[in-house]
Amino acid sequence: SDNSLGLVVGPAACVCKVELRVSCKSLLDRDTLNKSDPCVILMVQTNGQWTEVRTEVIKSNLHPVFGKVFLLDYYFEEVQKLRFEVYDIHGTHSIGTRDDDFLGGVECTLGQIVAQKKMVKPLLLKYGKYAGKSTITVHAEEISGNNGYVELSFQAKKLDDKDLFSKSDPFMEIYRINDDETEQLVHRTEVIKNNLNPVWEPFKVSLISLCSCDEDRKLKCLVWDHDSRGKHDFIGEFYATFREMQKISSGNKVSWDCVNPKYKQKKRNYKNSGVVILTDLKLHRVYSFLDYIMGGCQIHFTVAIDFTASNGDPRNSCSLHYINPYQPNEYLKALIAVGEICQDYDSDKRFSALGFGARIPPNYEVSHDFAINFNPEDDECEGKEGGGCKITLNSLQMPPLYALILLQRYHILLILTDGVVTDMADTREAIVRGSYQPLSIIIVGVGNADFTDMQILDGDDGVLRSPKGEPVLRDIVQFVPFRDFKTASPAALAKCVLAEVPKQVVEYYSHKAISPMVPVRDLMTPIMSPVATTPTE
Repeated sequence: SDNSLGLVVGPAACVCKVELRVSCKSLLDRDTLNKSDPCVILMVQTNGQWTEVRTEVIKSNLHPVFGKVFLLDYYFEEVQKLRFEVYDIHGTHSIGTRDDDFLGGVECTLGQIVAQKKMVKPLLLKYGKYAGKSTITVHAEEISGNNGYVELSFQAKKLDDKDLFSKSDPFMEIYRINDDETEQLVHRTEVIKNNLNPVWEPFKVSLISLCSCDEDRKLKCLVWDHDSRGKHDFIGEFYATFREMQKISSGNKVSWDCVNPKYKQKKRNYKNSGVVILTDLKLHRVYSFLDYIMGGCQIHFTVAIDFTASNGDPRNSCSLHYINPYQPNEYLKALIAVGEICQDYDSDKRFSALGFGARIPPNYEVSHDFAINFNPEDDECEGKEGGGCKITLNSLQMPPLYALILLQRYHILLILTDGVVTDMADTREAIVRGSYQPLSIIIVGVGNADFTDMQILDGDDGVLRSPKGEPVLRDIVQFVPFRDFKTASPAALAKCVLAEVPKQVVEYYSHKAISPMVPVRDLMTPIMSPVATTPTE
């Protein structure tokens, strides 16, 4: 990324809010003498219950652009179901009481919208019938609560001398003026002893603290002569805004007269009590997970399934791989739960399905990395349930060997295993190496085995190290035993294992100093103009 203006990246909080803006085209005309008066209802599913919010009504318009903005909390680890419904409104007529008022609807997830940033879908009437050529467009934009901080460097010149036998000991305070006119201290510099031309140390402050992310918010700056008894002598004050501060550029400094109002009122020729100068400003941009996703970053989902002998013969009903015609086995339940989330962030909705630890046809030699569909040229399967992948399971023979599969592209790698580990040292070494790669690993323990070794791989209880003592760069492994979620919903399993992924993604790209593929919405336009780079794989 371009650091010529001091722009850097760093980890950000992964829980955030998303704004959705809606428009429609070519809506059906339900009125006889005029055009439809459309309104959009957004229905949001939370804990199985649907709540709704709606836009304003736009009169006589088949191509409406709605001003109402929908603000939603975004969680990567959850399937957040949405439904948009468009109605033609007749005065105070209740929405939806007549079929003629319904202009079309569409269902999707919030993940699908943010992954595309702009989603365009045809509107559907009842029974899946298209509403003519009607479409709905939903634009998504992240609203970050804290998307950066600024580093400021101040100095002063020719401050008033408040001491009789020495020079002033100046320090400066910066206050934010709140909406209710109260003042909030933002920063207090150190004291520079016996100096009328102080150069204070650079300091960092978040944009939330400095100006509430409002570049025109007033900042009140006070300069004092320090007194060890706390009775500081007032030197002067000035008002500034962050917009004014941004005028600084190479070779050009921003300055303010430091004014004592009493002196200004009493002294006819009074100019100032010194000058305060901003000598440097560096804006540190903190990118979030959604900055990368909405910038075009794809999440590549890969599943690695354990076929070692400890799983049992898949033709036996006691086997963990047994295909029950009435309900999926634990392997498939875990795959569906996690895959349902991840598929929204992969443009082709396909994932690589690999197996390890089986003897595969035609020679029945042990393989630790084979395509479940036996097609090494294209190991991807359709959709979260794996399509036809499961029909191959009965042809496998499984020796007692565990192997961890790590891929070099950025992946969410889901490993489904019964927990029999025979190569722990190699596995730890592989995870340490993987922590330097664009990779997150989710391990789901299937069955009732002792998963003590698996708990070691999850770095929550301490830093995982290689056999040689090298620590992981990032904590990239999340392990859960499936038995803990047997009575819970699939969503609970997905939420547990995927909650750390956004943080892991941001940590990787931050470590590599890689900015999002497409420049994100600039908070402060004059400064926020980096040359964006494409996330590498």
